[in-house]
Amino acid sequence: MIQWNEFLSTQGAILKDNELLSFGDAPHELAAANHNIITSLSHLGILEVSGDDAVTFLQGQVTNDVNKLDGSNSQYAGYCTPKGRLLALFLAFAHSDHLHLQMPLSILEPIMKRLKMYVMRSKVVITDKSADILCFGIAGPDAESALVKIFKEAPTSPLKLITLENATILRLPGETPRYEVFTNQANAEFIWQALSETFTHVGKSVWDYLEIEAGIPEIVPATQEAFVPQMINLDSLDGINFKKGCYTGQEIVARTHYLGKVKRRTQLANINTEEMPQAGDAIQLDGHEEAIGQIVRAAPAPKGGVTVLVEIRLKNLESTTYAAAWKGKKLEFKALPYTLS
Repeated sequence: MIQWNEFLSTQGAILKDNELLSFGDAPHELAAANHNIITSLSHLGILEVSGDDAVTFLQGQVTNDVNKLDGSNSQYAGYCTPKGRLLALFLAFAHSDHLHLQMPLSILEPIMKRLKMYVMRSKVVITDKSADILCFGIAGPDAESALVKIFKEAPTSPLKLITLENATILRLPGETPRYEVFTNQANAEFIWQALSETFTHVGKSVWDYLEIEAGIPEIVPATQEAFVPQMINLDSLDGINFKKGCYTGQEIVARTHYLGKVKRRTQLANINTEEMPQAGDAIQLDGHEEAIGQIVRAAPAPKGGVTVLVEIRLKNLESTTYAAAWKGKKLEFKALPYTLS
């Protein structure tokens, strides 16, 4: 990771605690958000789960069916407390004879420690591979063709995965074609430079904007144990399998699904503000102190203001009497790119 960050610095990157802030011109980078962009995803970490019992172990821990990970696909999966509250949201996929769980670096160490507590006598090894597996994201109308030019092929459907000699490529959901490229230090610089010929270098906030526009939530320290999976639309992202066996928190998650309509959901919105909301910030009815929801994720928007994913009580969303607001700034809601279950 240190060597990779040093390379990025030679490319003009400004980094802080493994987070790529920008390449020195944040406004220009943000303006390129809906065009062809490339960024390092060094703020994300990867756990490797290996061993004879790896699949069985994870099957009893997460919301999705890891038996379905066959090396050609990926899935979102939640990791809950016994009360059904999310501790983490993973992007999970199989590679060779092990499983990978991608999540923000800010929660990786405590999640790894917690998972290891439940290994007990199982033949499972959990390892932090964040320093060994480098990951960067590319997005834009020419993303697929650029990858095909270098690798000869690229996954064409969301959440599909291909593993090649020098990289693994994963396609992400969303209207804008987006990919993650996983590789090692030996190949990363060549791949980065080849893509950089036609792609604008951008910081983390631009990638966050694209993730939010695709309706993809995340769990960070400020929002751990704040949500049941359906509150952040994990069911609509195919991140919950209701037919698999038991896992930690399964009773609460299943009850929410089978016994009635979910009363709180995550919505996409814009806020006309120059101040950046933080995950966990309260959402209130304009002029009232009671919290009706909270910020899940936020990033600056290319056309000004901030784009957010906000978890909110649906009855308040549907109200025409009072507007939902963050610090007195009204939220302008817009359609998610997927249908809520």
